Amino acid sequence: MEFQQLKYFLEIANYLNFSKAGRALHISQSALSMVVKNLEEELGVRLLDRSTKRVALTDAGEILKIYSENMMHTLQELQGALGRVTDSKIGKVRLGLPPVIGATFFPGIIAKFHDIQPQITVEVTEEGSKLIERLIGDGDIDLGAVVLPVNESQFESITLVNRQLNLVVNSDHPLAKLKEQVSIQSLRGERFILFRRGFALYERVRDACIQNGFAPNIVFESSSWDFISEMVSEKQGIAFLPDAVCKKINLTRCTVINNIETPIPWDLALIWRKNTYLSFVTKTFIDFIQNEFAHHHDFQY
Repeated sequence: MEFQQLKYFLEIANYLNFSKAGRALHISQSALSMVVKNLEEELGVRLLDRSTKRVALTDAGEILKIYSENMMHTLQELQGALGRVTDSKIGKVRLGLPPVIGATFFPGIIAKFHDIQPQITVEVTEEGSKLIERLIGDGDIDLGAVVLPVNESQFESITLVNRQLNLVVNSDHPLAKLKEQVSIQSLRGERFILFRRGFALYERVRDACIQNGFAPNIVFESSSWDFISEMVSEKQGIAFLPDAVCKKINLTRCTVINNIETPIPWDLALIWRKNTYLSFVTKTFIDFIQNEFAHHHDFQY
């Protein structure tokens, strides 16, 4: 039994006239008769009484009409629902954000997206970049904003911003008065305050130190940039933070140094699992984020 057969049967049941039903459907009376015959053979019941001049529904025909109307109504609802989904009007996007990235760039973006697409929910998971990569790989979230690089064989990516980390020291630190470039090598022996393991910034800073011949003396780890900046204010060590975060810290007690001899990159990208299905709402969100970062100067250098 096919929907097309039920559609034809409903026209016959409504008109109770093969000629009128045929004109409405733009098919011949003989074709409609064949449809009814095939349905009766398939269902094993008689659907129409044609023993008199007027066509009438049998008891089985009445039942099939009711169920056919319900099925057609359900089909229309299904088509409408699919249409809304393909128009990217309803659904959910699961987004992973490291705390620094989330606090810096995304509150305004998510709010603006919700204003434009109020029936799309953005569900945020806040973790470090490395854990976000794992969550995407396991299918637990759809997208993540992370610090590059990532495994290109596993993830698709769109670069959003290209920046570098700034050195943050207490305002009484000797480096705060230095006018020349600061080299990474000159930081040997300093006390480092880093984002905790699992955050890309931990690896960026540690790798930069190792490449310059020493392992950093890490005295504190945190997932909170404001805690890190406050610890620097209290003369507990030095830190590397993104420039967007540096704009928010207390500069009366800290000094931000961006004149680094070998800058540590902080390149932000939106990533998702390679060779995976992306829902219409997820694609809509990706396009929106890409457009926001491309057209807003505040997100650029």
